[in-house]
Amino acid sequence: MDLFDANLEALQAKEGPLADRIRPRNLAEFFGQEQIVGEGKLLKRLIESDQIPSMIFWGPPGTGKTTLARIIAGATGSIFVSFSAVSSGVAELKKLISEAKEQLKFQQRRTILFIDEIHRWNKAQQDALLPHVEDGTVILIGATTENPSFEVNSALLSRSRVFVLEQLAEADIANIIKLAVADKERGLGYLKIKIDEEAISYLALLSNGDARTALNVLEISVKATKPLKSGIIKLSQALIKESLQRNAHLYDKTGDQHYNIISALHKSLRGSDADAALYWLGRMLAGGEDPLYIARRLVRFASEDVGLANSKALEQAVAGYQACHFIGMPECNVILAQVVVYLAKCKKSNELYEAINAVMKDVKETADEPVPIHLRNAPTKLMKNLGYGKDYKYSPDHDYQEQQEYLPIKIKGRKYLREI
Repeated sequence: MDLFDANLEALQAKEGPLADRIRPRNLAEFFGQEQIVGEGKLLKRLIESDQIPSMIFWGPPGTGKTTLARIIAGATGSIFVSFSAVSSGVAELKKLISEAKEQLKFQQRRTILFIDEIHRWNKAQQDALLPHVEDGTVILIGATTENPSFEVNSALLSRSRVFVLEQLAEADIANIIKLAVADKERGLGYLKIKIDEEAISYLALLSNGDARTALNVLEISVKATKPLKSGIIKLSQALIKESLQRNAHLYDKTGDQHYNIISALHKSLRGSDADAALYWLGRMLAGGEDPLYIARRLVRFASEDVGLANSKALEQAVAGYQACHFIGMPECNVILAQVVVYLAKCKKSNELYEAINAVMKDVKETADEPVPIHLRNAPTKLMKNLGYGKDYKYSPDHDYQEQQEYLPIKIKGRKYLREI
């Protein structure tokens, strides 16, 4: 490190974003995630025994993934190298691996390689890292907001321990805000800030469990507030609301939250809870979800979970889709709400869903059974001579009471529907 690097670090420590300046330096300063770093929990025991494996931290933004990786490096005396999956590739990785080998060989110091947004690396890039994780050249800590089961190479995933980080509780966010206001060395404690509990609770609530969001809004609010004559900077709930601009919804239209929330909507409908279904619909709309995607899912639900119990449900759902297509957002929100409430209140039957699944299972697991000869069409003389259509009973001639088999011989008598 030269003089300019030292000056840069000093400037960042003083003028950098509050969220970076106030970042916890050890587990004692770390709020939340008691389920993995609480007393006696696995990750804390691994840190204390200096037996850190390669790991994947999976959780929403602002829950401490990067911070926890830095704390682990500091607690174990390891070299910490941060690597962005967005801007860095295999060439940079090779250089880093070479340096890690040198440190291990001559200094006996391990390198913790922290890869932020590891889900953005393609398979080839992840494959390039695999041998160096296997031989211990680096200890990988990958961070992702996406489900690693789908986004991380299975070979790499099998060599790593996955830890799930949860959204921070409002109480944890509130404590982080108070610490930032009080800390004179790294936070805002050198200022005379006055913020009441109501404003703190409001900010903690609207931060959606994201500490970074809370600290960024706090910092903007302080900078935008003119001190009183006494030098006091008074922060109110109204000012916090203005700084936040909007409720920052945790929703990724292509990620894990997308699938979790549509699942919650579907299950609320199935459970006939119209209020819960409306809530999850609102969450999706507020997050910017395509209304036609929601409408398509409702059309599917109308047959899968309502089906024969109310045949008009499908008509309602299809009409809702067409109406959404005609007018779009935001006007179509009430149309989706109507369909959601209608479906929630419908009598339910999954008879069709179970029937088609049973049919597809038979189709998949049995041979392509021949059509019974009496059901075959016979447009030519040859086909008639071969017996096609022979002994077929024309239903109207028998008042639709004929007795004949319509299924292949090997699955004769099979029943797919519980009732007709």
